[in-house]
Formats: sequence, C-alpha cells, structure tokens
Amino acid sequence: MGQQETVATSLADTVREGIGAALAQVDADLARRYPGDPGTRQPVHTVYVPGDAFAADTLRSWGDQALAALDAHAPDAGALAAVLGIPDVLAADVHDRVRAKLAREPVEDLRIDFEDGYGPRPDAEEDAAAARAAALVAAAYENCTAAPYMGIRMKCMEAAVRDRGIRTLDIFLTGLMEAGGLPGGLVLTLPKVTYAEQVTAMVRLLEAFEKAHGLASGRIGFEIQIETTQSILGADGRATVARMIEAAEGRATSLHYGTFDYSASCGVSAAHQSLDHPVADHAKAVMQVAAAGTGVRLSDGSTNVLPVGPTDRVHAAWRLHHGLVSRSLARAYYQGWDMHPAHLPTRYAAVYAFYRGGLEQAAARLAAYVAKAGGDVMDEPATAKALSGYLLRGLDCGAVDIAEVARLTGMTRADLNALAGRPTATEA
Repeated sequence: MGQQETVATSLADTVREGIGAALAQVDADLARRYPGDPGTRQPVHTVYVPGDAFAADTLRSWGDQALAALDAHAPDAGALAAVLGIPDVLAADVHDRVRAKLAREPVEDLRIDFEDGYGPRPDAEEDAAAARAAALVAAAYENCTAAPYMGIRMKCMEAAVRDRGIRTLDIFLTGLMEAGGLPGGLVLTLPKVTYAEQVTAMVRLLEAFEKAHGLASGRIGFEIQIETTQSILGADGRATVARMIEAAEGRATSLHYGTFDYSASCGVSAAHQSLDHPVADHAKAVMQVAAAGTGVRLSDGSTNVLPVGPTDRVHAAWRLHHGLVSRSLARAYYQGWDMHPAHLPTRYAAVYAFYRGGLEQAAARLAAYVAKAGGDVMDEPATAKALSGYLLRGLDCGAVDIAEVARLTGMTRADLNALAGRPTATEA
C-alpha cells in the first residue's frame, strides 16, 4: 500500500531525452506559429464608411437608419420571421434582441475607408480627411460613443498608391497619438496584397512608427485583405496567404475576403460575383486552413445588393443577405462586411438565430462532457473547445446571456474561457 508498482521498460532514459532534444526546435516552432485563439472578442461584422463621409454621428445614424428599416419593413417578430424563415420558437427573442442591439451598439467594427470607397483625391484633401478621422475616432473613444473596434483602410502597397497610403496611415496614427494615444480597439486594414513582401513592408512601417513614439514593439497589428488570386496561389505554386501570415511576424489580426475584387480577378462576370460562388469558397477554404491555430481570424466579404426601395425589394435583399450570413456562420466565417445600414437587421437576425438556435444543444453537450455523463454524442476535447467557443461568441455579440448559459451548463464565463483555450479569461 502506498508504494508505486514497478513496471518493466526496455528503453533507456537517454533515448527519451534524445528525442526530446531532437524535437525541441519543432516544439518551439509550433508554439510560435500556432499560438491558438487570441482570447479577445471578434466582431460579427465590419462596416466600411468613406473617409469623407465619416462623421461624429455615423454610428448612431447607422443604428437609427437600421431601426427605421426594421420598423418600416418588419415591424414585429412575426413579420421578420416570415421574411427570413426564422423558426417561430426563436422569432420573438431574435426580433427583440435585434432591436436592442441596434439601439445599444449598432456597429461592432467600423473601418474608415481611404481606398476603393474613397478613391484618388488631391493630397491636401486626403491629408485633411485623415487628420479629421483621427480626431473623430479619438473623440469617440473619449466620450464612450466608439464602436468596440475602429480604424482605417489605407491604400495598398502597390507602386502607384504606396506613398499616399503610407502618408495617410502616418497622419491617422500620429493624430491619435497627439490626441492621447492609440485606442485599444484600433484596427488597420492593408488591402490588395499580392506578395508576402508587401506584408513585410507594412511590418517595417509599423515598427518605425512604434520606435518614433516609444511604443512597445508589436503594439500595432493589422488585417490583411485577400482580394487577388496571387494572395491565394503564388507563381511558385504555394499558398501565398500562409506566407503572408508568417511575414506579418505576429502582427496579423485577421484575413478579410474581398468578394468583388477577388471574383473579378478570377474572371467571374458581375452578375455572378457573390460570397457563395465556387471561386469564393475555394479562396476562403485556403484562408481557413492557412489561419487555423495561428490566432489570425477570418472575415467573409459582403453582398452589394442593397435593401432599399419598396418593401418587396427590401425583403428580397434581406432574404439574400440573411441566407449568405447564415451560410458563412455554418462554415465558421464568423465575421463579414456590411455595406448599408439596412443590412444590420439581417446581420444580427442571422447571427442571433445561429447562436440561439443551437444554444440548448451546445450547452447540453458541453455540460455532459464536463460531467463525463455520456449521452447520445461522444465528444472529444477538441469538440468541447469548439462548443465553449460557440457559447462565448454568442455571449460576445449579445445573442445569449451569461445567466442562461450558467443555468444550462453550470459554468461561469471563466470556465468557458478555460475550455476554449482563451488565454485571457475574465469573469462575466
């Protein structure tokens, strides 16, 4: 009793130690390249607003316009459910939560656009717009009217617009520093990337800015926009997007799929450019595999069919948008772009139906896994991680509440964070 039994082995300790030494570099490389989820909230969408159109009231204006569209074209739960095909059991809760979201936090991620949505302008005009954007963003964070994430999309690193893009970024970041510092929700987007060397150039640019202002190295991250065929498959036959993640040296926060530029670069005619086209699915599948485990997140693109005009046209656009968002969610693209305020009702309706519709099943499976109680599905640790991640995403966007998750699972948010492998766990 109390003594460990002796078992027979054949290998000397030196064998195990030798294997450990041989794989030490591999262990370090795996930890560096695949750190896992960053443990932060991912927005469900990104809204793009041209640099000259962005104003202090833009966020509230989008929310008010979205609410007006909802009131005009789906004023109650039954009407919204009928248009979008939301199950009756979810209809009232989804409708109520969508209205509350539009009133409280209509935009989760805002990008002030100095690229395609802004176009070429005289240098003095873009200088002024970039400085104005910095002042407005700083003021929004100061007075607590900011979206959780805000930033700019600069012009790309191609020769024709490179200097202009660098100058706009410099003006914007410098303006933020002069107004008190970089906000925690700052996001920058680098568009139309074709070569990994352009990502490296962005890294060097941000390093120089950090050094100039005494900021910690690596403080500023950025998104990589995947809009060209070369960003998926390089001339050497390799998946360029994986090389881009490596070239970002830990600064890449996400990969954003650009629906229309990418489709056009593949020769897809305008009438068939969509999130669900086969060329889009292929590109996003490559992005998904390249980003898996790296901590770099994915964002789907957008639809350019706007919910405007008479009710029948709005309903048709809403059904299209709702279907595309739902499809993306099922394929683990948890973020997308929204191009018009009237897209917000269907964005949140799809997101909330996705998380509320699977809440009870996911909670039951996770509770059974933790209790080792079995059930009709035998889940493994990787699936438990996915289940807890699903619940956390639902909590982050307001689709579900911590009280109902606790009631269904017996777990706190800290418990969910631990199961999901999120390194920064905070109790909700």
